Amino acid sequence: MLTVPASEIVSMLLFILVAGVATGILAGLFGIGGGTVIVPALYEAFTAVGVPADVRMQLCVGSSLAIIIPTNLHSYRAHAARGAVLPGVVRIWAVPAIIGVGLGALLASWAPAWVFKLAFIALALVLAVKTLSGRDDWRLGEALPGRLPMSFYGFVIGLCAAIMGISGGAISNLVLTLYGMPIHSSVATSAGVGVPITIAGTIGYMLAGWPHQAQMPPLSLGFVSLAAVLLMAPISSFTAGYGVRLAHWLPRRGLEIGFVLYLLLVSVRFMISLF
Repeated sequence: MLTVPASEIVSMLLFILVAGVATGILAGLFGIGGGTVIVPALYEAFTAVGVPADVRMQLCVGSSLAIIIPTNLHSYRAHAARGAVLPGVVRIWAVPAIIGVGLGALLASWAPAWVFKLAFIALALVLAVKTLSGRDDWRLGEALPGRLPMSFYGFVIGLCAAIMGISGGAISNLVLTLYGMPIHSSVATSAGVGVPITIAGTIGYMLAGWPHQAQMPPLSLGFVSLAAVLLMAPISSFTAGYGVRLAHWLPRRGLEIGFVLYLLLVSVRFMISLF
């Protein structure tokens, strides 16, 4: 376990609280959650308390996956109650996604931090381009493909989720809408597939980080910060409501541009940290 003075432990907890507030507001403001907000927020918090750079990103990713678990469970149950989930897609994607998550967690145990930063930057830029285009009519097909390509999509979603610290919703939403699935069904199905992804990812990152436990800050289990999980999840859930209120005061296009600027800012921050 990384030796951290008591004053720095208090500082870490305060930074995580602030990060939780920021995460909730940004999630409510831009209609997003997961790693796109949590990972950058935790990165700043762990930087401030001196977590070594070679394991900092992995700790952010693993903690993010754990933080997202209750949100995904709640979201999936709510969508399932409304009959919006595509159960056939969840069944096809679940096992390949877990395999992808396992591979991502394995990479976390030995891959350098820049791999995770570049993956996060790539996702942020793809989302920025898609949002800035304002197009909802891009299509790869008018119906979902067969089982083999769908299984491949599931594997890629799981792998990307494990590398970027997300539930996979951003990617699975993109895949489903590109094949003409209604947005409500896409969101609901993404929440369903996100449940096994985040649970498997959390366990995988705990195990992957065990050999690096000496570099972890207090209250960590492998590459998962229990302090971040216990503090950020309730705080971000509470402050998300304020972000939602703010979102209703702003025009939709203004929100989209704000989201793009946020993604670009995060991308630049991680690009700078590569050097």
